[in-house]
Amino acid sequence: MQRWKQYGSLAALFAVALAAGLWGFSATGGALPWAKRSARALQRGVTEGSGSLIDLGRGVVVAGPIRKGDMVLEFAGLVVLLVVAGVALYVYADRYRGLDDEAARP
Repeated sequence: MQRWKQYGSLAALFAVALAAGLWGFSATGGALPWAKRSARALQRGVTEGSGSLIDLGRGVVVAGPIRKGDMVLEFAGLVVLLVVAGVALYVYADRYRGLDDEAARP
């Protein structure tokens, strides 16, 4: 495929995605409903003064929508998945970093 066709296809795809995003943004009312909801949540949090996130007496505080929606198990699963992925990447990087050092030696 010629380079100008590749760039043209990419530009057309970008234009379609941008148009769809702008249409969706304007069709749902834009950012105004989310901004109002966020401002109410912040003001309520400031007035209630919820305290620290980690308290050794209570443990780690899970956000209200997660706790009230009975999604704590899914949240914990996601946290475990991210921890396992992080450890796996660390082990992978540590294992293959040594191969590069050995190959550089004469």
